Amino acid sequence: MAESEIDYGALLQRALRSVVRVVLERTVCEGLPGEHHFYLSLRTDHPGTQVPPFLRQRFPEEITVVLQHQFRDLTVDDDGFAVTLRFDGMPARLVVPWDAVVAFFDPTAEFGLRFDMPALSGAAAQRSGLAAVPRPVPDVPPERDVAADSAESGEDTDGAKVLSFGRPRDRRSD
Repeated sequence: MAESEIDYGALLQRALRSVVRVVLERTVCEGLPGEHHFYLSLRTDHPGTQVPPFLRQRFPEEITVVLQHQFRDLTVDDDGFAVTLRFDGMPARLVVPWDAVVAFFDPTAEFGLRFDMPALSGAAAQRSGLAAVPRPVPDVPPERDVAADSAESGEDTDGAKVLSFGRPRDRRSD
């Protein structure tokens, strides 16, 4: 990309990920409000993501975790967040850069965001015909992918408020 070009896809991803950051920062300070809980899908193969070897073996590319009842030591900073969760009764510390977050869903608010990987942002997205990077969260969370313990799973996501930016439509084909 030339220096004079603006990478709107990357700017949009960063701005929308800041929503996730603010929500997690609020959770650190105030705890989970009401019945809210969060499903976060994370790339375990993203540089900088730290997960225990047993989790990396079970989930070599992506994992969806739940922040609800059994999480502790949540920290949030400019680089990402870290949290301790229980997997099969064992505590495990996860350190996650913001760019490794690929989806966020709050079933109580029926709100979700889904992010494409950085390879599809900016010029690459424009070449592929994508208008921007976020896309709808498809039936998040799939129960089989949710790894952390949770009292509730398989929430219905029909009617969820999801910011969606997709392929531009050719109005002539309507």
